[in-house]
Amino acid sequence: MSAAAPASVYRLPGFASFLFARLLAVFAMQIQAVVVAWQVYDITRDPLALAYVGLAQFIPMLLLLLPAGDLIDRYDRKLILALSWLVEALCAAALLWLSLSGAAVTWYYAVLVLYGCARAFTGPALSSLLPQIVPRERLAPAIAANSMIMRGATIAGPVFGGGLYALGGGGLTYGACLVGFLVGTLLLTFVPVRYAEKRQVLETSAWARFTAGIGFIRSRPIILGTISLDLFAVLLGGVVALLPIYAQEVLEVGPTGLGLLRSAMAIGEVTVGLYLSLRPFNRHVGLVMFGAVALFGLANLVFALSSLFWLSFAALLVAGGADMVSMYIRSSLIQFSTPDTMRGRVNAVNMLFIGSSNELGEFRAGTSAAWFGAVPAALLGCFCTLSVTAGWMLGFKSLRQVDRFEDAAPDKARRLD
Repeated sequence: MSAAAPASVYRLPGFASFLFARLLAVFAMQIQAVVVAWQVYDITRDPLALAYVGLAQFIPMLLLLLPAGDLIDRYDRKLILALSWLVEALCAAALLWLSLSGAAVTWYYAVLVLYGCARAFTGPALSSLLPQIVPRERLAPAIAANSMIMRGATIAGPVFGGGLYALGGGGLTYGACLVGFLVGTLLLTFVPVRYAEKRQVLETSAWARFTAGIGFIRSRPIILGTISLDLFAVLLGGVVALLPIYAQEVLEVGPTGLGLLRSAMAIGEVTVGLYLSLRPFNRHVGLVMFGAVALFGLANLVFALSSLFWLSFAALLVAGGADMVSMYIRSSLIQFSTPDTMRGRVNAVNMLFIGSSNELGEFRAGTSAAWFGAVPAALLGCFCTLSVTAGWMLGFKSLRQVDRFEDAAPDKARRLD
C-alpha cells in the first residue's frame, strides 16, 4: 500500500461527517459525565453517591447489550444509532430541567438509568456501522481515525465541561450536551451507507439470537483470543486507578501532577492514533499486537518502580501509545473476522468485555492496593499482564500467525487453526 493511499480515508463520502458526528456525541458524553458526578456529589456530599452514578448507567448497559446486538443485526444500524443519540439528547434535556429546578438526587439516578439503556445501543451500533460506511480496504485506517477521535474527545471533553460549568453552571453544560447529541444526529443523516450487506431473516428464537454472538466468538480462536487478551490485560494490569495514590504518596506532585499523569496515556493514544490513521500498517499484525500488549505491561512496570515524575509521565505516554496499537489491531481483526450479519452481536459481546475489564480492573487495583500497598499492587498487575501475553501467544497459535488483517476473514482464518 502506498503512503498516500491511507490518507484518502478522510475524503471518503460521508466519513468526515461520521467522525464529526461521533466527536460531538463523545464530547457530550464526557461533559455530561463530569457534570453529573459533580452535581450529585454536591447535592449529597456522600462518596457512595458517585458509585450509584456509575451503577445506574452500567447495570442497564449490562442487561441490554446482548439484546441490543441482536436488534442491530436485524434492523437499520444508522437508524438505531440515531435513535440512541436522540434518547441521550432527551436525557440531557431532562438533566437540564432537573438542574434548573433543584430536584432531588433520586431523579438524577432515574435519568441515568435511561441514559445507560441508550448507551447499550450506541457502542455496538457505532462499531457495526463503520464497515458499512468505508470500503473493506480502507477499514483499518478508518478504525484508527475513529479511535483517535474518541480518545481526543475523552481528553478534551472533561476539561471543556469543567470550564462550561464554571461559566454557567448545570444549565449551560447540559444545554451544550443537548446540542452535541442533536447536531451529531443531524450530521449522521448525511452519512451514506454504501457497503451494507442484505439483512437476513433470522427464524431462530430470541434467546438463540442473543447467545449467537457468544457462540460465534467461541468458535473463532482469532476473535476469542483478541477479546480475552484485552479483557485480562486491562483487568489485571491497569494502573489508572492507582494514579491518585502515586501522585500523592510516591511522586508527591499533588492534584496538578495527577491531572498530567491522567492525560499522559491519552496523549500517547491520540498521537499514535493520528499516525496510524495516516500511515497504517498491515504486516505481522498478530505478533505486533502481542508485542504492543507486552510493551504496555513493561511501560506500566517502569511506572510502578519510578519515583521520578518525568519518568512516570514518559512511561504512561509509552503505555498509551502501545495500547492504541493494540486497540487498532484488535478492532481491525474483529471487524475483518466477523461477517456483517453478526457484527452487532459480536460487538455487543466485545463492549461487554471492555466494560467489565475497565470496571472490574479498577476494583482489582483498588483492593490490591488496600491489601498489599500501591507499589506492590502495580508490580503484581504488570507481571500478570506479561504472563497473560506469554500465555495467549502459546495458547492462540492462529492469532499469533495472522500476517495481514485480511487473513482473519472466516474463509482464510480456518487455515491458521
